Parts: sequence; C-alpha cells; structure tokens
Amino acid sequence: HLIRVMASNDPSDQLFSKLSPESGKGVSPDAGNYILVDVCANLVNKKYSRDLDAVVQRAKDAGVKKMLVVGTSAHSTKEALRLTRMFPGTLYCTAGIHPHDAKSWDDDTLQLLREVASNPECVGIGECGLDFNKNFSPPEVQLEVLHRQVALACELKKPLVLHERDAFAPMLAVLEKYADRLPPTVVHCFTGTSEQALKYIAMGFYIGVTGYLWKDKGPLREALRGVPTERLLLETDSPFLCPNPRAARLGESLKSVPSPRALGLVERYCSFQRNEPCSLPATLELCAALLGLEPHDLALRTTYNALSLFGLD
Repeated sequence: HLIRVMASNDPSDQLFSKLSPESGKGVSPDAGNYILVDVCANLVNKKYSRDLDAVVQRAKDAGVKKMLVVGTSAHSTKEALRLTRMFPGTLYCTAGIHPHDAKSWDDDTLQLLREVASNPECVGIGECGLDFNKNFSPPEVQLEVLHRQVALACELKKPLVLHERDAFAPMLAVLEKYADRLPPTVVHCFTGTSEQALKYIAMGFYIGVTGYLWKDKGPLREALRGVPTERLLLETDSPFLCPNPRAARLGESLKSVPSPRALGLVERYCSFQRNEPCSLPATLELCAALLGLEPHDLALRTTYNALSLFGLD
C-alpha cells in the first residue's frame, strides 16, 4: 500500500485500515497520497456528462475515495441517486432543494425528497439553505423551503447540508427553532467570518472548506484557524471553485505549498470552467499549511469526520 497511516490512538485508524486503497494506475508513491472524502461534488452537472467515469477514476487515483453528490433540485436529487448506483461504495448522495431552486417547490417535492432519502445510498438532506446574495428565489420562499427541509432532516435523523450566503442571522433564526433535535449539520462551502464560524461550531456544526480558500483575501483563512479539526470537512464543490495555486494574493510562501502531485492534478485536469474532485489534495495541503499541520494528519482527521458524520463504510 502507498498510503502512510499516521500512528494514533484515534478510532479513525481502524476506519483507514478498512479503506486502505490498492495501488492505482497513475498514483505515485511520493507526497500527496492521501485518503480523502469530498463532501460536496456536483457530479450531476452537465459538464461531466461525457467523461464521468474518467472523472471518478481520477479522483480515486488522487486519493479521493468517496464523494457526496449533492441534490440541489428535484431533478438533480433523482440523478444523484442514479449516479450512486453506477459507482457503489464510491458515490453517495443527498436529497435537497438549493435556495436558488426554492421557487420550484410544489406539493410533490417533499414526498420526492422523502423517497430518495429512504435509500441507503442517500446519506443526508440538502443542499438547502438561504442565499440572499443572488435571490434567485424570493427570500420568503427560501425561508419556507428551508423550514420544510430542516424539519425533514430532523424527522429522518439524516445529516443536514446547509448553504448560506449573506443570510447568517436569518439562517440561525431558523436553525435555533430546531436546536433540540437537529441532526449532525454541515455548513457547506463556508466563506464567512471568524465570529460566524465560532457560532456555528458552538451549535455543534461542521465547517466545509473548498477551493475558495485559494482566492480568499484573509477573512476565511483567519476563520479557519479557529475551527477545531474535529469539526472540519473538505470539499471541492465541483465543477465550481477550482483552486488557483498561482493566485497573486496568495503570497510567495503559500504558492509553494502544493506538492508536485497535487499541483499537477489541478493544472492538468481542472480549470475555472470545470473543477474536479481530484483537486481536493491541493486544498487539503493549503488548509494544513494555514493550520500548521502535516497534510497526512489533516487528511486522517477530516476523512474520519466525514465517515462518522455521514455513516459511510
């Protein structure tokens, strides 16, 4: 095996021994061989329609052994479930309506989410939430649809995957109404402040970090330093938020962070037009550098978080 498992008393070691991968074609034995879980990959997106097999294989070769395909609409929720059956044990899904699509909610939507969520491949409810930045759906509609999905997650005891943009206070107001029965909750693609991160953590939530970290000018990096590693998750949000290891605002010290392996995956297979899950090692390495940790240690911690949170084998 090419994966270095860190000596530890952490129960995650046992999970890692079960997941220890076979040496894959194109995987070199030097730095960058991690075991990772991408907790948000929009693989239903039409940008993957021609080569999804290759995209999934590249991710696995890069160490991204499991990926969550998030539901964002009625159609994508059904498609996400279909994809999990094409890649059993590698892809899992969530069932949800994104705030952009909240305006499409009708009398049949709740039943659809319930039906998809009844399948073992579906491990969460979402991506749901509030986006008052774009307001592609009216705010009052977003709020109602969020309430419906939070209530469903509480009823089914399925983890909740949240999206929030420019709506921190109203989001908290909704969630606090369910505080005594909320299931494990992920704040997907967190881009907020230290104060917001600490509030979410105080509520027991997990914080998802994406390639946005590469273009952040400072607030997210500062917030990241206050997130306990046991509450941290990694995600690509593919095909969006491609890492940019050459961004001018990074500074010279951070530009040297990505290993040749991680940098090569980003430069060869990913772009601003289409990010892929195989870019996750680069974001892992940046997170580790900002936190003063070894990448393998952080990979171990975040993967254990994802496996235990979503109940993955």
